[in-house]
Amino acid sequence: MARRSRHRLLLLLLRYLVVALGYHKAYGFSAPKDQQVVTAVEYQEAILACKTPKKTVSSRLEWKKLGQSVSFVYYQQTLQGDFKNRAEMIDFNIRIKNVTRSDAGKYRCEVSAPSEQGQNLEEDTVTLEVLVAPAVPSCEVPSSALSGTVVELRCQDKEGNPAPEYTWFKDGIRLLENPRLGSQSTNSSYTMNTKTGTLQFNTVSKLDTGEYSCEARNSVGYRRCPGKRMQVDDLNISGIIAAVVVVALVISVCGLGVCYAQRKGYFSKETSFQKSNSSSKATTMSENDFKHTKSFII
Repeated sequence: MARRSRHRLLLLLLRYLVVALGYHKAYGFSAPKDQQVVTAVEYQEAILACKTPKKTVSSRLEWKKLGQSVSFVYYQQTLQGDFKNRAEMIDFNIRIKNVTRSDAGKYRCEVSAPSEQGQNLEEDTVTLEVLVAPAVPSCEVPSSALSGTVVELRCQDKEGNPAPEYTWFKDGIRLLENPRLGSQSTNSSYTMNTKTGTLQFNTVSKLDTGEYSCEARNSVGYRRCPGKRMQVDDLNISGIIAAVVVVALVISVCGLGVCYAQRKGYFSKETSFQKSNSSSKATTMSENDFKHTKSFII
């Protein structure tokens, strides 16, 4: 009984597979394929291959670029848009003669042809990755700094693909990522981040005075920004002390002047003069009021 039940189960599974395969063939859906990834350098050529059966007279081919909105690349046996002037068809494949960074994205080829079971549809998807060399990076280098302070230099590129790595140069000489491996005549307190492009001096010194430039590099190419000079000066302690002494002397002289004026009674004389002046004004106003009242009574 157990063997019979197993045989029946196997027969049911075989029937299910036959029906499923017949359904797939009748409606003409292609089996899923591994997505292709095509890598090309900007301004060079790339070929987008459509892996489908051989082309027949009745085959209909369409290429589309996928994204937020689907756009035709090849439709009704004609290349569309700016692909007309810089691409050509080779069988089912598209040869782009001059790839730009805007071409990056997913593309899908669709091949339809009539068959005995109806319209047969084949699809294939291709991803185009465009490699771009870095542009001249933007470099931020302070023109001056005080010895012993923290100073950070910045370098950035926004166009390179893949993202570039950064290297700093001082007076045309490449700075090591690990400063302790360098010579003893250079400041070993800096930290270089090759991913973000920052060069930070934890305690900058006069040895760090010089012309700095930064290079952005990836697998396609490299570019360097023009050098900028940073001048590092020691803190003028004697000048600061002299300034503090001068300010203290000025405050002392002003204080002595105020004390001398108070002793001589300059401030009290001025106050008594103001009081007598105000009392005389009050007496004058009272006399005027009396005259006005007298004239009113008469």
